[in-house]
Amino acid sequence: MRIAYYKELEYIEKELLNMGKMAIKAVIESVDALKDSDIRTAKTIILNDHFINKKRFDIEEECLRIIATQQPVAKDLRALAATMNAITDLERIGDHAEGIAKICIMNNGKPLIKPLIDLPRMANIATEMLIHCLKAFIDRDIETAKKVCDRDDEVDGLYEQVYKELLVFMITNPKNVEGATYLMWAAHNLERIADRVTNIAERIVFMVNGKMEELNASRY
Repeated sequence: MRIAYYKELEYIEKELLNMGKMAIKAVIESVDALKDSDIRTAKTIILNDHFINKKRFDIEEECLRIIATQQPVAKDLRALAATMNAITDLERIGDHAEGIAKICIMNNGKPLIKPLIDLPRMANIATEMLIHCLKAFIDRDIETAKKVCDRDDEVDGLYEQVYKELLVFMITNPKNVEGATYLMWAAHNLERIADRVTNIAERIVFMVNGKMEELNASRY
């Protein structure tokens, strides 16, 4: 019975990783689509968000079934609770990627007001954070989780830089307002993605030692 139970937990963690990979792919492709004005890819990202949402509900349902039938305690219960919180954040990350794809469509193939340099950097850092965070989740690695959160400041710094730069574009030429606003929205989505990863990292700490901690209070 216990062997079957732990196989169920392993299956849930495998599905969590699969969901994470889907979210990472969506983020990377959404920024690439925006950069290249690739409306076809943007539409595909929006359609595929359904699969990320479905994965979240499937995992959540399985977690609840295990809680109801197996009545786990201590670390096992915390692991299931952490998983349900993590998949919620992963689903939100997919929503942020979808938001960037929608911005690409709203721009309607028009040239961007500036080459995208900092936004791809934000996306790279955020997805690297998520990759390391997911591994830390599986390994129950608190130290890596905390290091992941430290990188959130890098994303915040880039967001502030982008925001200020785009304000200058708006002030110097009112014709830039629409295009700059679109890029601000995209940058905000990327900043929120990094915050979502930090949420997952906090759940890793809770899962391991039962303590709820804000690992990067500056984001609030």
